[in-house]
Amino acid sequence: MSVAEDREEASGGEGTPTRERARHDKRERILAAAVKVFAERGFYNAKVSQVASEAGVADGTIYLYFKNKDDLLIETFEDRMQWINERLREGIVEERSALENLRHFMRMHLLLAVHARDLAEFITVELRQSSKFVKEYKNTKFIEYLNILASVIIRGQEEGVLRPDIDARLAARALFGVLDEVMLTLVLARKQPTEEQIDQHAAQVEQLILGGLLAGNPAQAAPGV
Repeated sequence: MSVAEDREEASGGEGTPTRERARHDKRERILAAAVKVFAERGFYNAKVSQVASEAGVADGTIYLYFKNKDDLLIETFEDRMQWINERLREGIVEERSALENLRHFMRMHLLLAVHARDLAEFITVELRQSSKFVKEYKNTKFIEYLNILASVIIRGQEEGVLRPDIDARLAARALFGVLDEVMLTLVLARKQPTEEQIDQHAAQVEQLILGGLLAGNPAQAAPGV
């Protein structure tokens, strides 16, 4: 398909179901290619032409869907975080206790380093290379992630197993920070981790974090300043 045809396909407006599906599929190929290329080459070193080549589209086609490389990075993050958030929501089961859901949440997060290594590296390493992402992006999908995690913590507080004096959203951010750093070490390791190693890491994170969150912990909240 030529760039001219791509331009017609990528433009807004009504289209046939076949054309809409083709436009969606092409955009998805570009996003998947961006994750792979950014993870392998690094955001600064990666070229838009390399993403286009990986996606099997013409170089100019990228700019019909995305403004520039920074925009491609942000849109890729939005899309992949939506995918992650949907799976995290699916993994939170009402029949399980809050602690069981919290353990499952942590394990699912770290399993990205096994089952989606390029995506894990993209999230933990390459996003920080874009000044636009760091300074300008509102990070709505990340906030959604934190809200999912905070909801599990709030349920634990309601069940009486987690301390009620802890701010659930602050705890969610703290837990993400730990999981993010642990996953960073996993994706930068020479060997891909096994699921058994993930279970070991998740258990240690649980001991570190839940030790301070569990109800009945003698530690007192810090006095206000």
